[in-house]
Amino acid sequence: MASPLLRIGTRGSALALTQAAELVARLAAAHPDLAAPGAVETIVIKTTGDRVTDRTLAAIGGKGLFAKEIEEALLAGRIDMAVHSLKDLPTWLPKGLTLACHLPREDPRDAFFSTRAASLADLRAGAILGTSSPRRHAQVLHARPDLSIVPLRGNVDTRLKKLESGAVDATLLAVAGVKRLGMMDRVTAILPPEAMLPAVAQGAIGVEIRADDERAKHCLAPLDDPATAACVTAERAVLAALEGSCRTPIAALAEIADGVLNLRAMIIRPDGSERLVAARQGAPADAARLGAEAGAELRGRAGPGFFDMALPVERPV
Repeated sequence: MASPLLRIGTRGSALALTQAAELVARLAAAHPDLAAPGAVETIVIKTTGDRVTDRTLAAIGGKGLFAKEIEEALLAGRIDMAVHSLKDLPTWLPKGLTLACHLPREDPRDAFFSTRAASLADLRAGAILGTSSPRRHAQVLHARPDLSIVPLRGNVDTRLKKLESGAVDATLLAVAGVKRLGMMDRVTAILPPEAMLPAVAQGAIGVEIRADDERAKHCLAPLDDPATAACVTAERAVLAALEGSCRTPIAALAEIADGVLNLRAMIIRPDGSERLVAARQGAPADAARLGAEAGAELRGRAGPGFFDMALPVERPV
């Protein structure tokens, strides 16, 4: 059997495999030689983030644990491309790797799920909401300080099963993942960005390659979506300016309308007690600068210690 022309590394969850399949389909459409059976091989790589599910991501090292082993395989030459949910990709990439392609972004908003209430506002006082995202945790507490927040980890199906079993009264998930899995019929409500500002790069799929791999760059060039690339660049620049990680409640959303990039960025104390918002507008070509400026503004206004607030450490339900 002939060796594949391209090897794509991905996590093994249903969502990750769906995203990898989208990349394979787009590569085949752009390059006829990659449409032949066996031309592209998808290689599943189990990451630390997938293996360790009894602790929060912040407790075991952050979202980067969903990418570490895949990036190691890329650097070692065992795969040619790595496909990621961009919101899980660390702010700074390992030396020798680059983000070469952004597929068209799906809906970046968050979805509310509950068997007990029609919306976040309708939850009873003291209701239990499950989320392991510090960003969601803090924004929920800002809006509803009367709720109880508990860690909830696992893939989309696992979290929804825990909700249905009564382990929690509600949870939040990214609309993009739910839509890609064909599960939108289970959504209770979609939260507008004004109520729940999304995570940086939420809804975007990114493809990482070795920086010196010209063949991979050539294959991916026709697939890169300029609007998504500009928006994600602005949002990730906010994160970089704030030196943020999955432990810090940071949110950002950039959108392009009539040729203008509109960026909203926010930081919020872990207990939801205070939030700061910055906004920028400008040309998509200036995305990196706009994001860096917004992040620098928030960092200056917050001062040292803004995120230094210990919350109870609990095991996920």
